[in-house]
Amino acid sequence: MPLTLQQLNAAGGDEAVRLLDGVYEHSPWIAEAALAHRPFRSLAHLKCVMAHVVKEAGPDAQLALVQAHPELAGKALVAQTLTPESTGEQHQAGLATCTPDEYARLQQLNAGYNARFGFPFILAVRGPRGTGLSRGEIIATFERRLDNPPDVELAEALRNVHRIAELRLNDKFGIEPVVGNMVWDQLQDLARHSDPGYREQGQLTVTYLTEAHRQVAARITQHMRDSGFDEVGMDAVGNVVGVYHGSGAGERRRLLTGSHYDTVRNGGRYDGRLGIFTPMACVRELSRQGRRMPYDIEVVAFAEEEGQRYHATFLGSGALIGSFDPAWLDQKDAQGVTMREAMRHAGLPGTLEAIAALRRDPKRYLGFVEVHIEQGPVLTECDLPLGVVTSINGGVRLRCEIIGMASHAGTTPMDRRRDAATAFAELALYVERRARQDGDSVGTIGMLDVPGGSINVVPGRCVFTLDLRAPNDPQRDAMVKDVLAELAAICERRGVRHTLEQTMQVAAAPSAPAWQALWEQAVADLGVPVFRMPSGAGHDAMKLHQVMPQAMLFVRGQNLGISHNPLETTTSDDIQLGIEAYLRLLEQLAAKAPA
Repeated sequence: MPLTLQQLNAAGGDEAVRLLDGVYEHSPWIAEAALAHRPFRSLAHLKCVMAHVVKEAGPDAQLALVQAHPELAGKALVAQTLTPESTGEQHQAGLATCTPDEYARLQQLNAGYNARFGFPFILAVRGPRGTGLSRGEIIATFERRLDNPPDVELAEALRNVHRIAELRLNDKFGIEPVVGNMVWDQLQDLARHSDPGYREQGQLTVTYLTEAHRQVAARITQHMRDSGFDEVGMDAVGNVVGVYHGSGAGERRRLLTGSHYDTVRNGGRYDGRLGIFTPMACVRELSRQGRRMPYDIEVVAFAEEEGQRYHATFLGSGALIGSFDPAWLDQKDAQGVTMREAMRHAGLPGTLEAIAALRRDPKRYLGFVEVHIEQGPVLTECDLPLGVVTSINGGVRLRCEIIGMASHAGTTPMDRRRDAATAFAELALYVERRARQDGDSVGTIGMLDVPGGSINVVPGRCVFTLDLRAPNDPQRDAMVKDVLAELAAICERRGVRHTLEQTMQVAAAPSAPAWQALWEQAVADLGVPVFRMPSGAGHDAMKLHQVMPQAMLFVRGQNLGISHNPLETTTSDDIQLGIEAYLRLLEQLAAKAPA
């Protein structure tokens, strides 16, 4: 019979430790320390407490925990001396039936890894879905992580230890993230559709109104219908809109929610799309129960957020607040196709009148909420599955040029140079220091060029970009002011000059306090620690923020939280928690009985 929380909470000390035997490999001290935090309110609470025990144990205990794990396809597997849990996991991954070449490669990797790091390679071979990685995926991950710095790799090993423990706890308690698995599978299936040139390489790229984009829209439309939405359709810019009616007669106010389904080039499977399928799963559950809320739920799969095919970022969500730029219709893509032509080819009207009609009346809406994969390392480093967003950072982007004097690298004395590149280098280090000064501010130099540069020429020009972001506008503006003042001072001191062009400025979008509180309560109800954090990335919520209250929930990413990358992933367990938090938010709104 599966273990229950009631049994665990009521058991005596030694019996409780025995009930958790095998969760962490050869490390009963974790269970012993975690049990001091009883009663556990949920399985998620237990998982978080055990991860926290490891975090607080210190580096020596953490290293010992990692070293307690066996190698993959190592001597212990061959000698059949693994724990029952490790035996099952390695057999499920097919590591007991490797081909001779695979076995030889794994032994080579094990030897190289141990020589480099001094501990065995740890990987949750059951994977993010719990059904197992292929041997090819295991070997590819092994090869990739060999390049990590030692401190990064130890942390990644520990995170995989926690994932192994999570899956073992699921087994003990007979728990399966059924809805999280469904959404994970849906997102995997959706990733089959990709633009030509990327699809052939197994890469995911879906840009505005391409064939792949239209295929994704069709799949989302069908999923909405299957989930029980009362109204499903595509609007004049390609947004897929589903409405689940509330209870009672007459016009009801609506909860607006959703995210985008386009991608960056060679991107990930969860960016944007998780925020569509999470509320869709909630509507499916409400429909299954035959329940109606005292408000409508309107889920919008925004057609465009990334600005990849046309320079029209947030086109989908912007259309809902009346910020569609008429000039966009005449923009041409790399093949010379205007946006108007692309719209008409996709069966959309391609007229300003039809697009203007999409503007929502904010009075009809309660607010906007969005779920999103974090796209960063913070939650995974904190061993937390969910994060409540406090604000979406405001940002300023600039294109800058430093102009010095090109001269001979061999004959120009060091004290006579007007080197544009070294002036830039000094600024780059200042940007790093200045952004760190604020804690949550970030500064990035994403593009750098020395036009006409040569190995034996002192650089006469340096062209670069600045991307400066902060959780609120005054903090952002203060950083911009300081960076530009430093740039001017560096140039004056070094005898060079500079030019600036601001290419973008976007206001910060602080979460509405009442709506942020709803997410916080929803997370707390799951037994998960409430963790508040800003969003460094932009989201559709930034646009809706201009006309209605908004708040966001982040779901932890795996692989160091990387995003805009094929390695972007999350687990079906974390997806499940995001869905459960969302359902609790819906219940809180229902309790308020909005008119």
